[in-house]
Amino acid sequence: MKILCMGGGPAGLYFAISMKLRDPSHKITVLERNKANDTFGWGVVLSDDALGRMQQNDPVSTEAIRSHFAYWDDIAVIHDGERTVSGGHGFAGIGRKQMLILLQQRARELDIDLQFETEFRTAEEYRREYDLVVGSDGINSLVRQEYAQVFKPDIDTRQCKFVWLGTDQKFDDAFTFIFEKTEHGWVWAHVYQFDDSTATFIVETLPETWEKLGFPDMSKEETVETCRRIFARHLDGHSLRSNAAHLRGSAVWMQFPRVICEQWYHENVVLMGDAAATAHFSIGSGTRLAFDSAIALAEYLHSEPTMERAFERYQEERRLEVLRLQSAARNSLEWFEQVERYLDMDPVQFAYSLLTRSQRISHENLRLRDPEWLASAEDWFQRKAGGAPGHRPMFAPFRLRNMALKNRIVMSPMAQYKAVDGSPTDWHLIHYAERAKGGAAMIYTEMTCVSAEGRITPGCPGLYAAEHETAWKRLADFIHAETSCKLCIQIGHSGRKGSTCVPWDGGMDAPLASGNWQLMAASPIAYKPANAVPKEMDRADMDMVRDQFVASTEMAARAGADMIEMHAAHGYLLATFISPITNKRTDDYGGSLENRMRYPLEVLRAMRAAWGEEKPMSVRISANDWIDGGVDPEEAVEIAKMFAAAGADIIDVSSGQTDPAEQPIYGRMFQTPFSDRIRNEAGLATMTVGNISDFDQVNGILMAGRADLVCLARAHLANPYWTLHAAVEQGETGVEWPAPYKGGRDLLYRLHERQQEAIRA
Repeated sequence: MKILCMGGGPAGLYFAISMKLRDPSHKITVLERNKANDTFGWGVVLSDDALGRMQQNDPVSTEAIRSHFAYWDDIAVIHDGERTVSGGHGFAGIGRKQMLILLQQRARELDIDLQFETEFRTAEEYRREYDLVVGSDGINSLVRQEYAQVFKPDIDTRQCKFVWLGTDQKFDDAFTFIFEKTEHGWVWAHVYQFDDSTATFIVETLPETWEKLGFPDMSKEETVETCRRIFARHLDGHSLRSNAAHLRGSAVWMQFPRVICEQWYHENVVLMGDAAATAHFSIGSGTRLAFDSAIALAEYLHSEPTMERAFERYQEERRLEVLRLQSAARNSLEWFEQVERYLDMDPVQFAYSLLTRSQRISHENLRLRDPEWLASAEDWFQRKAGGAPGHRPMFAPFRLRNMALKNRIVMSPMAQYKAVDGSPTDWHLIHYAERAKGGAAMIYTEMTCVSAEGRITPGCPGLYAAEHETAWKRLADFIHAETSCKLCIQIGHSGRKGSTCVPWDGGMDAPLASGNWQLMAASPIAYKPANAVPKEMDRADMDMVRDQFVASTEMAARAGADMIEMHAAHGYLLATFISPITNKRTDDYGGSLENRMRYPLEVLRAMRAAWGEEKPMSVRISANDWIDGGVDPEEAVEIAKMFAAAGADIIDVSSGQTDPAEQPIYGRMFQTPFSDRIRNEAGLATMTVGNISDFDQVNGILMAGRADLVCLARAHLANPYWTLHAAVEQGETGVEWPAPYKGGRDLLYRLHERQQEAIRA
């Protein structure tokens, strides 16, 4: 096969090598516009995982690269005058120039034709001369641009400004992150050694700080000197330097373009490396992606029956892996874009947040890497919470007004649809009582409705009649007599989403076959075409519903609830005022956020007055409507602040379900970033919900300061004793069990210990 690689970086060179190793008869040419010894980066990072695949593919070049590695095990975070170090991370660095030299040598050994200082013709011309053309021409790929209509690249230019520099201050003991506060804002550096005498020193900052520091008007030399002054106390007299000889002035600064192509091949042209997809430098996977893709394509071109099938498999499998890495990279780069919200954290928590920013490193993974450091961080968390050392974050206490919670686990509200005429039944007593016995610090009722017309379905419970209060009091009395769990009653009104069927008896959101009731909402917009158009609430309606919320609050107090929550999320009545998607009013209750919040705040203040000052209240919000023009995470911060000022002690942060047109992006812990933002930008206590399923995730969320309480829903449906079982799995002793169940507890501890002994053996 006659092959051309357009681009002589790691992707093009390693693909050429990989093809030659599989069939020496291939005639391969690599074209490169720059000189053989040019390089515009400093060092690159490779993990043990990447090296393992390379070793299997080509031991010769891998061993040559290994022989030039600088290794380190620790990550150091310098912030607020403190240096926090954790170990067990296992990285290796090599100079990009040295790596290219080694790959060039290997390519020549394999009789690959390397042509440097060669300007490209079009890929369309080349593809008629060659059997295969590989577009390996980097982040600003001409090949990708030439076939843009086919490849359909999605290019997202990110916010931060960064510049690649180097230094003779080796930083040879750890991969180091340095955060320095200047008079104009924060500047930080990603620093790592890559040979015996040199380290990469990437300086990064937000655009506002970059402008205020005067970088746009500086020469390259002035830029380097300004960066040196900012980080002088860490450089110990050493200089910084640039190797971007081809750039002038502020052009040395870059903004990272996140690239992903919908299509990776066209006819006999295929993209590879940064031309096809990029991964942010903060997770150090760009070179790994290039090598992995080169190995994969070379393998498929020799294992599949046709080139087209090889391309299809390459795109299918590599694109999926790239998307996984890009997800981690997005988490990482967004953390740096938002870093100023975390810089007031204690250095221990700040370092933990940084280490776990991509979600590739979890809480328990950190324990495997550096158990001593993680244990010390957990003890810090417990001390801050008023707990005892030696316990996981999820078992730290938490207080809201007069309510003391024994741990940080909450069972989310989950509709049961088993009420009769609004009254909870024995189903509710058993369902909630079992979960109260299961170890969670607090359980939520499902939304209890303020009126018969405020119910979602005929099976939804309420707090608008004496018998409802009696039934909830029976539950509260049991919980308080038999457990240390707290009870929160969520109070709400269905609004335009009411008068629908129980899901298993007619379908979700479907109107009742008969007996439908009048709906009301902020604006007369039906939830779905089949649903009735709600009445636009007038002032009399608002007064009535407000008073119903107050009456339900008073019933909850008499029933013995420890906390109440006002439901202002998920497209229910109060939420229809908040979201511009559902609020089209032109009076004092529509338009601006202040107007849209006017009525929900009025209701909350009235509830607070009825509830009293000694007990806590929560508000659930949808922090993202997932619709253009709806509530977004930025506006959600302001919404949370307004609710807090009106009496909410904690914000229960959810998202979506505002309108069927939503386009949510699901994933593990997918709503936690909204809680993180509200907690750390607004300085408010938050609860997070959404696809959280294991104690590793819970501990990570808490330790990183992304929420104060963690709510689990389906996990509690599957296992009422989720918290008690999680305690056993983590070796947590001293967790309270119901007295009749202690024999089962002891059995679980014995079984767990046997499992641990088997693992150790």
